[in-house]
Amino acid sequence: MSESSKVKILIADDDADDRMLIADAFEEARLDNPIDFVVDGLDLLDYLKRQGKYEGMEGELLPSLILLDLNMPRMNGRAALEEIRKDPNLTAIPIIVLTTSKSEEDILQTYNLGINSFITKPVTFDRLVHVVQILNKYWIEIVSLPEKR
Repeated sequence: MSESSKVKILIADDDADDRMLIADAFEEARLDNPIDFVVDGLDLLDYLKRQGKYEGMEGELLPSLILLDLNMPRMNGRAALEEIRKDPNLTAIPIIVLTTSKSEEDILQTYNLGINSFITKPVTFDRLVHVVQILNKYWIEIVSLPEKR
């Protein structure tokens, strides 16, 4: 896969250990997609809209896929999701919820807000690697994502 065709992934998660484990899982799965991390919903929106500390990224391509935790400080994933889906410049970006929640209410609410998939975070590293491999297989190898913007 050429550098220009690689799918850029943005991961929104407030837990530093989870961010490290996710990065390690991508490495263990031998995926070399560019990955960026943000720590909460406000940071996510700033990144996507190239505001605040992300102003210098104007002109860089937006991510092709977002992995979103629900329970984050300042602005949770649900509120960020609502804002993203209201913005015509962002609405086409697929969003996968990756969270510790197994709540039927969270599943229903986030699908109603426009997510593309809901995954409960695995409790073991091996399972996390397996999930990353499946995400890669489906979202990067099989699915046609919108043209990069």
